[in-house]
This record gives sequence, structure tokens and C-alpha cells, in this order.
Amino acid sequence: MGKSKDKTLTKILNIRPATKQDIPTIGTIAEQTDLFPPDMLEDMMDGYLSQTSTDIWFVGELDQGVIAFGFCEPERMTDGTWNLLAIGVLPEHQGQGHGAEIMRYLESRLQGEGQRVLLVETMGTPELALTREFYLKNGYTEEARIREFYEAGADKVVYWKHL
Repeated sequence: MGKSKDKTLTKILNIRPATKQDIPTIGTIAEQTDLFPPDMLEDMMDGYLSQTSTDIWFVGELDQGVIAFGFCEPERMTDGTWNLLAIGVLPEHQGQGHGAEIMRYLESRLQGEGQRVLLVETMGTPELALTREFYLKNGYTEEARIREFYEAGADKVVYWKHL
């Protein structure tokens, strides 16, 4: 591990609730990380911003501004089960521990609110191998795999963690 990476790891993210003013930056992160098209964002955040849903949207900041975000919602018809639908870190800040910081923040927040389980869904394609490895390294268990869920050759992989 090089010294520059060690210095980066000492920079702790300031994680806070997302605001309407964060939409352009969240859109940039979503686009650069191939999560979803940024033009979907306002509709996705509508219930959160209008406080008509219990969704959780948050961002992670360093001195230079927002570099990460996350989006989580409760699973319908469950007691205390949540689904992390998106987590994104700007590519130039990936591999520096910020994703793990975001996961710890969310897990701690949900646990503090009495929630029980956090699920994460991703695709089982070769391009997302590092994503799946990330969840395993952060204490998640591969709980389910639905073959060819998204399209031919793109399984849905569900990870599980008790809070």
C-alpha cells in the first residue's frame, strides 16, 4: 500500500441527507458509475424530497464536494427489511474505503432505528465481479441468485446482512 493511498484512507467522508441541490452531482455519479440514467433521478427522489416516502437518500462529501451517494428503501410487506438500491462513488475516489464508510453509515443508521435486515441486489455479470466482491468483503452473504433475471446472461444476485 502506497503512502498516497494511506493518506486518502484517513479522509473521512461527511455523510449527510441528500437535498434537491445534490441532484446534479448525484446524477453525475450515477452516470459515471453506470448505475442509472441521470434523467431518472428527479422522479426517483420525488417521494424522498416531498417526504411522502420513507426512502433514505444520502451523500458523502470530502473537501472538494460530494463524491458519493446512496439510496435505500424499505421492502414492502416486511418487518424491518430494507433494500439498498444504489450506492455510487466517483470513479477517481473508488478503492479508497469510501464505499465501506457508506455501508457502515447506512447499517448503523438502520440498526439504530430498529431495522433488522439489509439486502443488496446486483447483476451476476463479469463486469460487476468487483461489486460482488465488495459486498462479500463488507460482511454480506450471497443469499439468492435468479438466473437470467435482467436479460440473457445477467443473473440477479441478492446479498443479505443481519443488522
